[in-house]
Amino acid sequence: MEISGADRAELESWVRAQSVPQALAMRARVVLGSAAGESVRALAARLGVTQVTVCLWRRRYRSAGLEGLRTRPRSGRKRRITAAKEQAVISATQRKPKAATHWSARRLAKVVGLSSATVHRIWQKYGLQPHRTETFKFSRDPQFDAKLADIVGLYLDPPERALVLCVDEKSQIQALNRTQPAFPMWPGLPARMTHDYTRHGTTSLFAALEVASGKVHGRRYRRHRHAEFIAFLESLAKRYPKLELHLICDNYGTHKHPAVKQWLAAHRRFHLHFTPTSASWLNLVERWFGLITSQAIRRGSFQSVAQLEQAIARFLADWNQHAQPFVWTKSARQIKRSIRHAKLIYET
Repeated sequence: MEISGADRAELESWVRAQSVPQALAMRARVVLGSAAGESVRALAARLGVTQVTVCLWRRRYRSAGLEGLRTRPRSGRKRRITAAKEQAVISATQRKPKAATHWSARRLAKVVGLSSATVHRIWQKYGLQPHRTETFKFSRDPQFDAKLADIVGLYLDPPERALVLCVDEKSQIQALNRTQPAFPMWPGLPARMTHDYTRHGTTSLFAALEVASGKVHGRRYRRHRHAEFIAFLESLAKRYPKLELHLICDNYGTHKHPAVKQWLAAHRRFHLHFTPTSASWLNLVERWFGLITSQAIRRGSFQSVAQLEQAIARFLADWNQHAQPFVWTKSARQIKRSIRHAKLIYET
């Protein structure tokens, strides 16, 4: 077998290269050995392959050159699950089973006549997750549009020489003490703790999130009444003297108590903006409450309310050292468009 100088150089580089698949290097050795005059039997014995294999790659090189030595793409096994069968699985998944709230892969596989692995692959392909559910609630506030525009306007275009604060209370935070020490995390095992606990009382966290900086002013009180809310407003007045303050609050009765209204009337630089009912997601401090819950409270074990309050204070101090603002990006028009779209899906 005769080969060109360019082909010889390429074949020798395949043999030397560590990144080339061994199968391709073996084919290069077959061609190089044949060009050197080795017989089929001698090549097969030296390379540890059959004589049929040597003949195959000699023939491939003669007919197609170097490209004939490369692995050709294969068509693979013919498709067994048709598009119609996949659509049948999708349609069945979207209907409720007779005696359950949702499908499992095994239960649906028995109905459609496929294996549970096949059903699972179809679910993965089309992003179906029957085991998951998300909650929602539409606000029925008749002044929803006006309140939405007011609050989003404060986020996207805050007033000059004024400070926008998102204010809310996380009430009834329980000081729970696990009945057994938690097991630490190990490779392959998550941290583990007992499900039972002892209650040692509760506390409430009043927080005001600065929209511009992300810093949080917090106060802890053992009770959650209008008196504590007024005390928190007093602390805001001391922390931000002489500034116009726009406070975003929810519709909790404490915020609208006559004593609170009387206090606000005597402090004209405080302006309260109320979120629509069932729309606490408009208050950015709720996102911060989610962080402190997941990172400092939920997995903690506290022997007293004082210990719980110390953990909250540590998280608050650390947060304010590295605070970054939450950036609101949606306009009121975009939010209303998304709600209309969601309602159309719900109604259908």
